[in-house]
Amino acid sequence: MHRSAKRLASLLTCAAVPVLLVAGCSGSDSDSAGAASSSASSSSSSSAPSPTVAPAKYKTLPNPCAAFSKDTLKKMLPKVKDASGDQGKSTDNAAHGTCSWNSSDEHGVDGTQFRWLDIGYQRYDSDPGVGSAEKRATEFYAKQIADAKATKGAKKLETVKTAGTGDEATAITYDVKKEGNDFKNTTLVARASNIVVTINYNGAGLAGADTPKGADLLKQAQAAAKEAVAAATNPKAKS
Repeated sequence: MHRSAKRLASLLTCAAVPVLLVAGCSGSDSDSAGAASSSASSSSSSSAPSPTVAPAKYKTLPNPCAAFSKDTLKKMLPKVKDASGDQGKSTDNAAHGTCSWNSSDEHGVDGTQFRWLDIGYQRYDSDPGVGSAEKRATEFYAKQIADAKATKGAKKLETVKTAGTGDEATAITYDVKKEGNDFKNTTLVARASNIVVTINYNGAGLAGADTPKGADLLKQAQAAAKEAVAAATNPKAKS
């Protein structure tokens, strides 16, 4: 009778424990340890840090039509039709911007010297899903160079590394024939951290005028690229 009373008291004590702890009364020590281990593992997993990437160095872009000084435009485009440039439309001016100019310098019976200049800015932000801003810009830089090299009808194509312009810069020069005229072309691509600058500069002698020298166009495009990079990375340094 005494033993029955003690057993009954024990059962009543266990029944009074909250539901979450019943397993402690009826289960083994190993079951309790396993539950605790599982809870700790779950807590550790949920507190694992999310992947991060380095933030973008440059947050904005300059007005592309103000990338070059007046003197530079005058040298590259002697008879520019509109020095203010023709700005392209963009849904996000902090990420993308373009501008273009053209010039027709007429010399009567000696023909006309035609020039075309355009610039494109592309800026990237960091994204944990696709990579850092600089990595994304580096990939776009390589793509722009590849696209220039793949220009349809390009002849005498040469690649020229350009020092002192951003983190890296490459010029691609080539000849193209359009409507019976020989055009000398230079495409210069430069990268400064998370910004890529692409400049296209070409010229032709029309109506009997002499074809411009490719070396001269390249030299002018390289100087212009330095200005364009400076405008994006250090606006105060631009004159």
